[in-house]
Amino acid sequence: MAKIDLLSAAKVKNLKVPGDYLDGRGLYLQVRSESSKSWLLKYSMEKRAREMGLGPAADIPLATARELRDRHRALLKQGIDPLEHKEAEKSAKALERAKAITFKDACARYIAANRSGWKNIKHAAQWEATLKAYAYPIIGALPVQAIDTALVMAVLDPIWSTKPETASRVRGRIESVIGAAKARGEFKGENPATWKGHLDKLLPKTSKVRKVENHAALPYADLPAFMADLRTREGIAAAAMEFLILTAARTGEVLGATWDEFDLRKSVWTIPGERMKNGKEHQVPLGPPAVAALERMSKIANGEYVFFGQSSGRSLSNMALLVLLRRMKRDDITSHGFRSTFRDWAAERGYQDPVAEAALAHSVSDAVVAAYKRTTFFEMRKKMMDDWAAFATSDPAAANNVVPLRASDAIHS
Repeated sequence: MAKIDLLSAAKVKNLKVPGDYLDGRGLYLQVRSESSKSWLLKYSMEKRAREMGLGPAADIPLATARELRDRHRALLKQGIDPLEHKEAEKSAKALERAKAITFKDACARYIAANRSGWKNIKHAAQWEATLKAYAYPIIGALPVQAIDTALVMAVLDPIWSTKPETASRVRGRIESVIGAAKARGEFKGENPATWKGHLDKLLPKTSKVRKVENHAALPYADLPAFMADLRTREGIAAAAMEFLILTAARTGEVLGATWDEFDLRKSVWTIPGERMKNGKEHQVPLGPPAVAALERMSKIANGEYVFFGQSSGRSLSNMALLVLLRRMKRDDITSHGFRSTFRDWAAERGYQDPVAEAALAHSVSDAVVAAYKRTTFFEMRKKMMDDWAAFATSDPAAANNVVPLRASDAIHS
């Protein structure tokens, strides 16, 4: 018996009543209104009813719709689901388009999309600088889809041992860019820059290859005399150095500090995760001398940065602190070394290691986190930072008479 097609071109044009009108062999004219008509193919695959849109009747005449139906039914005879075949073709076309997206273009797009969410305006510049220096020469001009593990390793191998921290950041940035491209359908497969379960099998942990850089530190007993000298000096660099010492913070954390990070009423400085070395938000309890230093800076505030530079909208540079130390004839120490000064002082005063390490925003083991509640930890650090500030600003003549406390006295007094 011959298979009969029931519709005609005239009937397709004149049908107005909503409904599904069979033409034959699963092809239907779907009428929603006089002006809204489309073609629909109904079929079954592995005992499942399926429907596939073929396009609007206004654009696809009846004869073309029948050709499309016959083409899709031919796939069914081969055991191929027409809908799945259509999606596969769509993905293949998207992949072809993605070949025009170079890694460098994908990076620029990623940075532009995330720039507004990065609180530190220097973050985007750091992204661009590291990728330009290490990734672009090797993979910048390549399509994102073409990047594989071997190419990622070609970027990382030369710097993994010599510049481990930079290499780790570059790896993470490549992973993020490829991850975003994958979400857009421009990359298929596993991300070749993934660390856990992938690159960690090919590269040692950066902690295993990191070269220890000893920052020249001031003996803690000499700190009151140094602070007394520092406080006789004027200028933003001197104020930044004093605040750095009183908080035991890293140089970059201090110089990048903005006014919105401070709650002077509660005497707390909250450093956002994106400005921290470990990527986690860090709260610093501020002793009275540190608050006083901020209040002095507030009287001459000039923009968002607490310790502002000469150029509008920029923070004070590291070089300013270096020049200050040279003027003080202290080429033998560094600003970062004051963190070691603080750590030595804390040990001598009997403060428990976890408390001192938390004050320096160093990683603390899970066992320690379980042993100390966060609020108690903060209060313990507050007591310690108050003692540190009192010591740093004490009479230099009395510094050598400091007697170390027992750990129990330091923690619980």
